[in-house]
Amino acid sequence: MIEIVEVGPRDGLQNEKAWVPTEAKVAFVNALNRTGTRQIEVTAFVSPKWVPQLKDAREVLAQIERRDGIQYSALVPNVRGFERAMECDVDKLALFTAASETFNAKNINTTIEGSFERMKEVCQAAGEAGKPIRGYISTAFHCPFEGKIEPSMVTDIAMRLLDLGVHDVSIGDTIGRANLDEVERLLDVLLVKVPVEKVAMHFHDTFGQAAGNVVASWKKGVTIFDSCTGGIGGCPYAPGAPGNVSTATVVRALRSAGAELSYDLNAVEEAHIEIRDYLGVPQSA
Repeated sequence: MIEIVEVGPRDGLQNEKAWVPTEAKVAFVNALNRTGTRQIEVTAFVSPKWVPQLKDAREVLAQIERRDGIQYSALVPNVRGFERAMECDVDKLALFTAASETFNAKNINTTIEGSFERMKEVCQAAGEAGKPIRGYISTAFHCPFEGKIEPSMVTDIAMRLLDLGVHDVSIGDTIGRANLDEVERLLDVLLVKVPVEKVAMHFHDTFGQAAGNVVASWKKGVTIFDSCTGGIGGCPYAPGAPGNVSTATVVRALRSAGAELSYDLNAVEEAHIEIRDYLGVPQSA
């Protein structure tokens, strides 16, 4: 079964310059409940100094409608973030690192090794709390500062994340430069050592290649895909990355390739309508 992880409320909104009201974020998540997704990444417990858009994480989680069968997750950078997330009763936690030392330094002000030290603490606490964990690997194909990333580096990091106890590893094409050959090459290396059911793919659509990359990944056996209703978002540390692949694009691409998905694209459009007027550059659902 294909699993689409909706990251719009967190990854899609985190870089919006104009403040998106808490009630709009809540309405967005509530509308996403009706799309067919079983995982929604609602927010992040990060410093408001660095991500002011998500400073209302606690309020959003307190006000959303929670439905049975849907996991509501939050990104956390450290143990303090984990503790705040636990106070809000999140269902799943997300941690992050990158396959580039420079990107890690600019994004989270530490090395790859330093990021693992932080994640180790969170994973231990999450394990004791019985909460599943997702691990993100940014810049898995290209880094805006270091260029191409070798699949062996991504594979090593993914294996280390699994050793920490993460449930799934999201492989991020952070600046949207990956092509079909690079996706296949990475997966040919990665899937030798990492179970395919533990792998999620997270594409950005900077150069219009995301749909093809999603299909290529599915043909390699991947069944978990991150997407963002409206194709919004990006990364402030990755120049030239305007947005995540849209949820509708992922659904249509996979259906065209022969995959079966229980997803309501009308509901996806309705969710996009809830948020688009608050966005700097609204895009397709």
